[in-house]
Formats: sequence, structure tokens, C-alpha cells
Amino acid sequence: MANVNDVAAYILLKAAPMSAMKLQKLCYFAYGYHLAWEDRQLFPERFEAWANGPVVYELYDHHRGKFQIHKNDIPGDPARLDSNERESIDVVLENFLPYGAHELSAMTHAAGPWVHARERAGVADLERSNHELWDSDIADFFGALVEQEG
Repeated sequence: MANVNDVAAYILLKAAPMSAMKLQKLCYFAYGYHLAWEDRQLFPERFEAWANGPVVYELYDHHRGKFQIHKNDIPGDPARLDSNERESIDVVLENFLPYGAHELSAMTHAAGPWVHARERAGVADLERSNHELWDSDIADFFGALVEQEG
């Protein structure tokens, strides 16, 4: 199975440069839609309910302190992705790449897994939290979106 760095490296290969926040949000949308379409995780790392939306700490650890991320800034191997994983990411990029980082972040705040994780953690909007988003919430949320779009 690929890891989050492999997915991030693939996204950067296709669309770098971009902000660190945008990269995190594109990984989130790719993960969610892939889970809905393929009924399996895109990578094993977990999203946490940070103040600005879902973040994978293992990816954050590689871009900490950087605003703009370029190709090869993340130590991942896009070749580890199978054809279905690449297809899921490509569809997400086609549909979400035009949005800015803050627009993508706002989309994650509207409803769904991030909101549920923040509620479980009992934190206000701008408070710090590393509470995990549950795959069951992500699958339900993105599954409903896929049904609506279908």
C-alpha cells in the first residue's frame, strides 16, 4: 500500500508548486473519494482535526515551516500508486485543483468528518486538536457525495 508521502509526491508531480495547506486538503479529498469509490484506504496514515481542516501529521512533518511546496520536497514515490489510486487522485485534481487552499479548507469545515472529530474533541473552531477523523465518517460523507453526484 502507498503512504501519504507517495500520494503527496504524485500530486506535486502533477501540479506543483502549491501551498502546504492546499497539498494537505487535496490529499484529504483524494483519500475520501478513493475510499468511497474503491472501498479501501488510499494510504494508512490518519487525518487529524486541526483548526484549519484535516491534516496528516506524517505529511506535515515533511513540510513544517514551508509555505510553498515544490516537486521533490516530499520524500514519496509516486510509482508505488496503483492505477486505481492514480485515477482517484487524477479525478480529484481535475475537480479541486482550481480552488485555493482557503476555499478547500472551508469545504472541509462545512460538514462531515472534520466537524464530527472536532465535536468529539470538544474544541472550538480555532482551538488546537489532533483528534482523529474516523474512516467510517469519511466513507459515509464521501459516499453520500458520490451518490448525489452520480
